[in-house]
Amino acid sequence: MNGEIEGEFRRGRKHRYRSVTHTGSRKGQGPKWIIELRNWLITAVIVFAVMSMLNIFVFNVSTVIGHSMQPTLYEGEKLVINKITLSFAAPGRGDVIVLHDPSTGPDRKEYLVKRVIGIPGDIIEVKEHQLYVNGELADEPYIDTEVEDSDFPALTVEKGTYFVMGDNRHAGASKDSRFFGSVPLSSIVGKAEYIWWPLSKLGAL
Repeated sequence: MNGEIEGEFRRGRKHRYRSVTHTGSRKGQGPKWIIELRNWLITAVIVFAVMSMLNIFVFNVSTVIGHSMQPTLYEGEKLVINKITLSFAAPGRGDVIVLHDPSTGPDRKEYLVKRVIGIPGDIIEVKEHQLYVNGELADEPYIDTEVEDSDFPALTVEKGTYFVMGDNRHAGASKDSRFFGSVPLSSIVGKAEYIWWPLSKLGAL
């Protein structure tokens, strides 16, 4: 009889112990929806931080404004801008880049999209409405007309700077190095790598 009473006592004590520990565990965790909300918020913060860092240092998306790069780019098209590439290689002739607008005045924009025509040391000249680089007629399959603006006298691109032009060579269509001079590397934000919108033009530049 005493053995049976002792057994019941032990089972009762174990039951109370399990009840206390289980109850304490549930209290520590809280309702399931709160835990899920907390995990979701943590994930959202991490994703936002990572995307912000990528946007600042690696790439971002830019929208074309204006018509200075036609027929290559049209207003409203969206580009993927590679920022980190400038850490490994300088811009080359023919690259499409995004740069801070170096001009002043009421029509100044925050950014411009242009094509690199001349790198440091190059001699740039527009003669008889044709573009010459280092004395040779430039091969420009991306344009649809000769240079309709006035001729541009020979100029040597200074060290650390780049001569840029828009692909639109119609009169007055592009504000570029013919007007504000060569731009320093520090003014270049990145290289335009891809058109991602509209989908019909999806592809590399």
